[in-house]
Amino acid sequence: MRQDLEYPFDPEYILKKSKHIRKELLGDGSVRMRKRIAVLGGSTTHDVIRILELFLLNQGIEPVFYESEYGQYWQDAMFGNERLDAFEPDIIYIHTSSRNITAWPAPGWDRSAADAALEEQFGHFQAMWERIRQRWNCPVIQNNMEEPFYRLLGNQDGVNPGGRTAFVRRLNERFAEYAGGTENFFINDICYQAAAYGLDAWSDPFYWHMYKYALCLKAIPWLALNVSNIIKSIFGKNKKSLVLDLDNTLWGGIVGDDGVENLQIGQETSMGQVYSEFQSYVKAQKDIGIMLNVASKNEEENALAGLNHPDGVLKPEDFILIKANWEPKSENILTIAKEMNILPDSLVFADDNPAEREIVRTQAEGTAVPEIGSPEQYIRVLDHNGYFEVTSLSEDDRKRNEMYRANAMRAAQQNSFTDYGAYLESLKMKALIRPFEALYMARIAQLTNKSNQFNLTTRRYTQTQIEEAAGDPACITLYGKLEDKFGDNGVVTVLIGHEGPAEMAVPEPAGKAGEGEKALHLDLWLMSCRVLKRDMEYAMMDVLVEKCLERGIRRIYGYYYPTAKNGMVRDFYGLQGFERLREDESGSVWKFDISADYEKKNRYIEIENQN
Repeated sequence: MRQDLEYPFDPEYILKKSKHIRKELLGDGSVRMRKRIAVLGGSTTHDVIRILELFLLNQGIEPVFYESEYGQYWQDAMFGNERLDAFEPDIIYIHTSSRNITAWPAPGWDRSAADAALEEQFGHFQAMWERIRQRWNCPVIQNNMEEPFYRLLGNQDGVNPGGRTAFVRRLNERFAEYAGGTENFFINDICYQAAAYGLDAWSDPFYWHMYKYALCLKAIPWLALNVSNIIKSIFGKNKKSLVLDLDNTLWGGIVGDDGVENLQIGQETSMGQVYSEFQSYVKAQKDIGIMLNVASKNEEENALAGLNHPDGVLKPEDFILIKANWEPKSENILTIAKEMNILPDSLVFADDNPAEREIVRTQAEGTAVPEIGSPEQYIRVLDHNGYFEVTSLSEDDRKRNEMYRANAMRAAQQNSFTDYGAYLESLKMKALIRPFEALYMARIAQLTNKSNQFNLTTRRYTQTQIEEAAGDPACITLYGKLEDKFGDNGVVTVLIGHEGPAEMAVPEPAGKAGEGEKALHLDLWLMSCRVLKRDMEYAMMDVLVEKCLERGIRRIYGYYYPTAKNGMVRDFYGLQGFERLREDESGSVWKFDISADYEKKNRYIEIENQN
């Protein structure tokens, strides 16, 4: 990731050098997902789009934009147009602000009059959102409102029913309530962003009256970063793990030199309080599913002693892997990624030492390494970068640390076995494999956007699309949960297939495609890499065959589309007994004929009732 696009950044440099930055990003050889983003503006949006593109490219998304005419956000959303309809957006971002409020209350209005104005203004936006959901059925990002840049009633402006400040706060509450009860609808919190940036600077009237910008020019990169964080989270590009140094990062001092008793941590000193607050922030990351690890140049004994400091908030059990040794931190970080079966670009590394940060940037490519500054700035820098932006929070997210810690225990046990089959049998695995259910729709959609290494067709689905597949009688959908003696892995595998004629697959020679024969075409098959090679793929295949036979389907077609990250499953279908029909640079097509004497492949997992 580019350092000049991570907070704290230089907004003037980004605005001035945007063409150069874009050219370098597009030429860096990265493989990115392409997404169509419609920006519907209540103000001038050209520069917002120009800078938003940079942040998205840096986060692994290559955007194509539709831009509404100036101020035409509501008309485009309500009535559409040929260009927008043909664009078929993957996501719609509505860039409005307090400048677009038309139903302001007046000083002296009573509560009932102010309530009526609030309902009128909220209804204006709600009607638009509902129309978008009906017409385009894609995720929507909506700005809430920044507070007014003046207060006619002074400090009472936030109290009096006729105050504009009070009106904006109440309108933002209504926006939040709608978002909380609506799938695939997300608030971009410009109320917070303007406050963090400085409301006087953000809302400088010069930029509105001169250019019709809803915010000052220098604030646009800050806005764009926040919007990009929502988009990359929706499409599964969030970071997964925070890797931390110890000395002068989690506490003040060097544990090996100063001794545990002299570390700065706790409430006795102002600097000790700073480190305690940072540890509390880090520990809270576990509650949203962020995996915590350590990479420190230290003796392991000293590292553990520091983490067991009586005034410390973080303890050894809060971390999945603790790499405390004298190897280069970049090597330890790559080892952490390998042992957790994730890629280095899923990691964020926090270290007080600028030399160590630079080594990790160059040697552990893809790892995010922010300039965290002084200890007082650690939280702000990590938080403002939005590496772990939350757009959905499932039970599996909250349990992720437990799941990966259990995986580490499985790996340790595996090393004690010489026979892999005996190891799998020792896990006492149980699986639940069922058609998609409402309880797990959010997690299933999340998996389709997060799984990269084991995603055979690379397709991504919104929750709405997952629900549509579940309700389609021509589709077979399956999800799989896996648990063992170490714990519950949650939903780890997803499969979608649709019925269609065999000739849809196209690859077979004339006369061999089985014209008119009903077949199943696999649109999606993915699995969390943490359960690979544990027979779960075979268990899914067994259940898939059962479902096909119930429908009179005797042939399955599988498709593999290669990416830079999914080469590990290039021959997955062959291992399942499929016959390869075609392979070229675009991918491969496979066929499986279900025989009358099909022999189940799963040997080690007990399957619960899947009806």
